[in-house]
Amino acid sequence: MSTVARPTPQQSPATPHILDNAAWAALTGPHAPFAERVGRAARYLLDVSPFTALADPADPRAWDDLAALVGPGTVTPVTGAKSAPQGWETVQHGEGVQLVDTALRAEPAPEAVRLGPDDVPEILDLIALTEPGPFLPRTVELGTYLGIRHRGRLIALAGERLRPPGWTEISAVCTAPDHRGMGLATRLVRAIAAGIRERGDTPFLHASATNTGAIRLYESIGFTLRRRSDFLLVRTPGVQQEQRA
Repeated sequence: MSTVARPTPQQSPATPHILDNAAWAALTGPHAPFAERVGRAARYLLDVSPFTALADPADPRAWDDLAALVGPGTVTPVTGAKSAPQGWETVQHGEGVQLVDTALRAEPAPEAVRLGPDDVPEILDLIALTEPGPFLPRTVELGTYLGIRHRGRLIALAGERLRPPGWTEISAVCTAPDHRGMGLATRLVRAIAAGIRERGDTPFLHASATNTGAIRLYESIGFTLRRRSDFLLVRTPGVQQEQRA
């Protein structure tokens, strides 16, 4: 498949872009079957993904709904918020970047194999070794995951995570340390992108703002930096029931 320039769709300046709150758009859209929701807050099922989302991080009522959803004294990630309301503890504050496909050459990888539930133990081992981001036992159900094996061993991985309408996030991109420098991750990203485009979606991805090497790689193969984003790990107000005894 040849390179195709894919400009980011334009929206009215007054209308927030769907990718500005991608997790909420996914949880209330294509990934609703994997969601738990209370009012203006939603999260993935606990064995699928750790991510939660707020309809509007600036709305105090959404934070109240999140507290009701996850329970008191619970640590949970929140995307798109620069700070938490009074009474919440900020455990960690990080910054990320969001990149979108504008000129990626998407093409199948003949050596890649489709991964499924039976492959999860191997996937989790590779994730633990390379630390590309959170991956839970049912994350593989969120979309297509492809891997490359060497002598039967899983050595590289990439797949689909968030899926807001019209877009699909490429995630879990990783390669075993002893097989890096061979272009395996790039081939898998191109292959995952090919499948995303076939169903009419546009690929995008996230990376830590400090992971400059990965950002340079993604930009070199056809992704464009769209925005910087905030990431919070927060603890809800109150005390968990088992701690009260």
